[in-house]
Amino acid sequence: MDFYGGIFEKNFSKNSKITVMLMCIIATASYETFIYLYRSLALTANIEIWIFIKILLIEILFNTLITVIIYPLMQKLGYKIESIFKKPQILTRYF
Repeated sequence: MDFYGGIFEKNFSKNSKITVMLMCIIATASYETFIYLYRSLALTANIEIWIFIKILLIEILFNTLITVIIYPLMQKLGYKIESIFKKPQILTRYF
């Protein structure tokens, strides 16, 4: 997910909710597909495509809704923390 975050951070605005939602959808789909294929091959289980697609769509919907709700709160917190650490340092004495 860090890989996608790095790509989207450089190319798209973090203030756009559409961008954040697309990043969430892509990250969820790629992660879940990788994990499903890895576990299926490692456990030599049958690959059930329709069940996987249903579960994937539910997870994408859930993660996107959670992201839409939580992201603005995290963004405000991030701006607040950034303003604390980026205050201009004024020296009262000159050496």
